[in-house]
Amino acid sequence: MFKPKRETQNEVEFVMIEELVPQDHLLRKVEKYIDFSFINEKVRPLYSENFGRPSDPTMLFKMMFIGYFYGIRSERQLEREIQTNIAYRWFLGLKLKDPVPDHSTISWNRRTRFKDTNIFQEIFDEIVFQAIQHKMVGGRVLFTDSTHLKANANKHKFTRVDVEVETREYIEELNKAIEEDRINHGKKPLKEKEEVNETKQIRKSTTDPDCGFMSRDNKQEMFCYLDHRTTDMKFNIITDAYVTPGNVHDSVPYLSRIDRQINRFGFNVEAVGLDSGYLTNAICKGINDRKIFGVIAHRRFHPTKGLFPKWKFDYVRERDVYICPNKEELVYRTTTREGYREYKSNPKKCATCPLLKECTKSKNTQKVVTRHVWEDHKDQVRLNRLSKSGKILYKFRKEKVERSFADSKELHGLRYCRLRGIQNASEQVLLTAACQNMKKIATHLARLA
Repeated sequence: MFKPKRETQNEVEFVMIEELVPQDHLLRKVEKYIDFSFINEKVRPLYSENFGRPSDPTMLFKMMFIGYFYGIRSERQLEREIQTNIAYRWFLGLKLKDPVPDHSTISWNRRTRFKDTNIFQEIFDEIVFQAIQHKMVGGRVLFTDSTHLKANANKHKFTRVDVEVETREYIEELNKAIEEDRINHGKKPLKEKEEVNETKQIRKSTTDPDCGFMSRDNKQEMFCYLDHRTTDMKFNIITDAYVTPGNVHDSVPYLSRIDRQINRFGFNVEAVGLDSGYLTNAICKGINDRKIFGVIAHRRFHPTKGLFPKWKFDYVRERDVYICPNKEELVYRTTTREGYREYKSNPKKCATCPLLKECTKSKNTQKVVTRHVWEDHKDQVRLNRLSKSGKILYKFRKEKVERSFADSKELHGLRYCRLRGIQNASEQVLLTAACQNMKKIATHLARLA
């Protein structure tokens, strides 16, 4: 009854590694349903055909996939895990006594062979194409959000530097809209402004200069990167993953990333669901111009305490005027360089208005209400959100993109950057997203079999 097994443990046995891996193991499903043959073709231009030792790029990437599948953050630890885990050896095509490739092989390839290439983006794209081939991606309804990825940097070690403010992609289109709006209102075009490079002061990490300092309400201040991610409605497949420094606003890369998915994968996007951080005039216009049904969460504005909020002033589109709570008109006066129309009240009437103290604190007793030249597009997005289909669509956002972020952090070690630099952060995000997609594809197809 109490006989130990040690005596028979060292007996010679004839076993096959194939028999030692459970039939329902995740890596069996991945090996069966994911086609890795594209890897050698993708990396072939990066290898020399005449020099160097023979190598197996597919095994190298499979090693990396194992690390991301199981959240193994250290490459040294990954090597040790493969040495002792039979399923990992089987997945890599290694026999029980074959030596495991050294962990330095991965880091050397990252620093040299794969540096300044888009190989990780191509691998991610190929997995998305396989999901499309298996009819797991519809490309009609997409959800986008961002999450922070804590950088490998001390938030107390930084310098303050002045950097140029980047010009937004839509600035030329906005200037044209401002000029047309002024002409339509009988105003002269604005004089050309002398080009002055605007600067702003930011905190730059001395440890990882590529990351950005994030300071938001109700969130911890830190140096981090942002993972901007898009998921598809059908099976929650990740269709785009893009990394920026943590001080880049969510809305900045959005339209260009939507266009990339349309061009790269041939999506016919009909609707999108977004968080309130994307509720900008430029985003709303861009969505409407692309004939996409946009549903964006409401952003709460906090007006001056004791004064009427803007929604108390009704806009009459036919007459292009605002009506105040006292039923007086605010008429158009000008359109600013920033793209805002100014509607002003009659100060003589306001001086005797019983609601003056609740309306404005201006010394000349004149109320000014602004309206962006693209405000109509934002109004349309608000109507979309309040519609029946919009309410249904927005409920899925937390089940799709936010669930994807939760899985990345809880199961795949995406809370922190493994390495420093935006290229390494992009590698981590793209390969994590690719592994999440591979899991979904493999488990879904195994369920159908």
